[in-house]
Amino acid sequence: MLPHAGRTGSATRQRRGVRRLALILIVLAALVVVSVVVGSRMIEPGVVWRSIVAFDPADDRHLTVHLLRLPRTLLVLVVGAALGVAGTVMQAMTRNPLAEPGLLGVNAGAAAVVATGIAVTQVVAIEWYLWFSFLGAALAAGLVYALGGALSHAANPVRLVLAGAAVSVVLGAYTSTLLLNFPTVFDRFRFWDAGSFQGRSWDVLGPVSIAIAAGLILAIAVSRSLNALALGPEFGRALGVSPRRTWMLAGLAVVLLAGASTAAAGPIAFIGLTAPLIGRSVVGPDYVRLIPVSALIAGGILLSADIAGRVVALPSELQASIVSALIGAPVFIALVRRRRVPAL
Repeated sequence: MLPHAGRTGSATRQRRGVRRLALILIVLAALVVVSVVVGSRMIEPGVVWRSIVAFDPADDRHLTVHLLRLPRTLLVLVVGAALGVAGTVMQAMTRNPLAEPGLLGVNAGAAAVVATGIAVTQVVAIEWYLWFSFLGAALAAGLVYALGGALSHAANPVRLVLAGAAVSVVLGAYTSTLLLNFPTVFDRFRFWDAGSFQGRSWDVLGPVSIAIAAGLILAIAVSRSLNALALGPEFGRALGVSPRRTWMLAGLAVVLLAGASTAAAGPIAFIGLTAPLIGRSVVGPDYVRLIPVSALIAGGILLSADIAGRVVALPSELQASIVSALIGAPVFIALVRRRRVPAL
């Protein structure tokens, strides 16, 4: 009788999870449509459809959809998914449900190299900021791994977090000093640092998508190992999982995901923190399912923030990072207050 009741309860939870996942997909599809339609100039859904199936280069509305709205919408989804998965993996690595990608110094490293690149080269094109940011994220993460002892000792996520905090403080101080002493650098840097998708085109989406795709593949590849290590390194070793190898691959995934997303849109907070918490309420703590679900949820949250930013201050825009913080902070506080933080 008891096993039958257990199977019934498991089936009920599975059906509930499927319904929630279907709802997420429906909401996400609706947000994509709204994102292409809404902006400083509203474009009717029929016009959007015709611009896709029968593109007319002489119609400025079709050009707006193809050159601005579509790449922007896709970039928001890709960046949101990257931040959600990076947050999920980071929480698994540290066994801390309040961890987020910035703990590895990714944001601080990206900002430091972007500011340095502007000061040295005086570039203004966002495509160059992309490469500066990605280089900074990779260098900062490499430095954190070296200082955290991951290259010479048994991998220790706590040591990595402490090293990441120290590197972030030092790089943050360096960036602030640079901006205070070079006002022209600040004028250009602040538009990237604000965290916006305005003006992002296919040229940005292409290289970012490649890096994020590699990070997603790595994150999915280590998802089962993260499940094994959730109860501790000793339990993982008993199951044949190498903690050091898993943490190294997971850390590389975080660098690719968070570094590319920060490069494309600047630092964006709360997405990588909030999406995994919501995801656990949908599919539970299994990282095989949690990683893709967190990607969908994060993409939806960030796309909602980007849409809201376009309409609340017409004809101007409010940066997506500001709106995502306004959305993510109350959601995060509500999740924490309603119940205990979900176990990893």
